[in-house]
Amino acid sequence: MIDFFQQFTFAHPWWLLGLPLLVPLFFLQGKHGTPTAITYSSLSILVSLGEKPKRFPGALSFALMTLALATAIIALARPQLKNELTERKASGVDIILAIDISYSMQIVDFQLNNRRAQRITVAKATSEAFIKQRPNDRIGIVAFSGRPYVTSPITLEHDWLIDQLRELRPGLVKEQGTAIGSAIAASATRLYDRKAKSKVVVLVTDGSNNSGRIAPVEAAKQAAVLGVKVYAIAIGTEEGRLTNGMQSHPQQEFDTKTLQDIARITGGEYYRVRDTAKLRDTFASIDQLEKTDIKQHSTVTTEELFPWLIAASLIITIIALTIQALNPPPAP
Repeated sequence: MIDFFQQFTFAHPWWLLGLPLLVPLFFLQGKHGTPTAITYSSLSILVSLGEKPKRFPGALSFALMTLALATAIIALARPQLKNELTERKASGVDIILAIDISYSMQIVDFQLNNRRAQRITVAKATSEAFIKQRPNDRIGIVAFSGRPYVTSPITLEHDWLIDQLRELRPGLVKEQGTAIGSAIAASATRLYDRKAKSKVVVLVTDGSNNSGRIAPVEAAKQAAVLGVKVYAIAIGTEEGRLTNGMQSHPQQEFDTKTLQDIARITGGEYYRVRDTAKLRDTFASIDQLEKTDIKQHSTVTTEELFPWLIAASLIITIIALTIQALNPPPAP
């Protein structure tokens, strides 16, 4: 209903100024004219004769004629429904969010909304904000732990994409570990045949590569050949550790050298993030580095509504005249 009124307009709205002029007609219609009756000393005899006079003779037909006239005035104002179709074309930046969902991402060493939060929770929240900032870019998600898992293909359906992002959690992929090389290879493969001016992988991880069939540096070299740029983000604090004994090799975290090499080889950037604010700044920096040019084309279509009002006015007029013909007002 709100959309209907937003699209509703009048081509000649000044005709609507005629509507208030109809109001005095109701007062004039109820006004008594010059009495034409004969004065009797007593009406007791005449009361029993003939039909009882109507209190407002012709009131219904008068009301209908007024309604018909009001409808005609509105028709002259030419009410319209305007539909605006906007086509937006991005210049072409395709992005894959490669997000680590290994068990170490459960470490609670970040803050989110003044509460302690897991790394994966902060990574998902920041990624979601990043997606919302780039409505015209095609974005996909590759989650990974011991192997990559294509959570979402590259798409412009960002609402659906965000729903898939929110479903990410450690343990979603059965194979445990951190397969950074395989994640880069899987992401680059999905970007390879895209006709985008820029192809980007945003890699979010808290560990070093310990799984997969391809080394991260080798995967980065192949990605560079395919024209894919990798922004590598290492998240987590040095003090952060799992408390359930599942982190068998904590010293293998923060493989800074490998992540720096990945960024350098592909022409991207390396970021070291130890808190939520820094992660937000990092995504904001990537957002600025990968600007999107947008071309917008709008088409407006107009649907005229006045024929319906003219038809309604004619029908009401015919009904009013028919009522008046069948029930004429009493003669003076």
